[in-house]
Amino acid sequence: MSEKFIVAVPSNEPGGLEAELAGHFGHCAIFTLVTIEDGRVGDVSVLENIPHIQGGCMAPVNHLASNRVKFLVAGGMGMRPLMGFNSVGIEIFHNNGLTRVGDVVTALTEGRLPRFSQENTCGGGADDHHGGLLGNH
Repeated sequence: MSEKFIVAVPSNEPGGLEAELAGHFGHCAIFTLVTIEDGRVGDVSVLENIPHIQGGCMAPVNHLASNRVKFLVAGGMGMRPLMGFNSVGIEIFHNNGLTRVGDVVTALTEGRLPRFSQENTCGGGADDHHGGLLGNH
């Protein structure tokens, strides 16, 4: 049985696997979307972020959910979007200091990224509960 899912990474333009990560999910211009199939990188595309004006912090959350995103890797976000992602079934992982999209995607599929937690929203401590994607979602 084939396992296939989409990972979103807030990115600096122009996006793609070589792009640098944007510092905060809600303020990025674009997301790099990476399809993972059976643990391997498949399609890579770019999705423009939408402004917070309509829907506040939930606008980007719902935008990613409507594009079938299952996982998000971010370095920063507020508590409201974190709760929003939990409510729409998108799992969030912390970038753990990595700065390139391809590196975080590899680390994510290998289970080397911590889940994003409330402590990450406050700028404090890292969550040490590591979990790989395969078999843990």
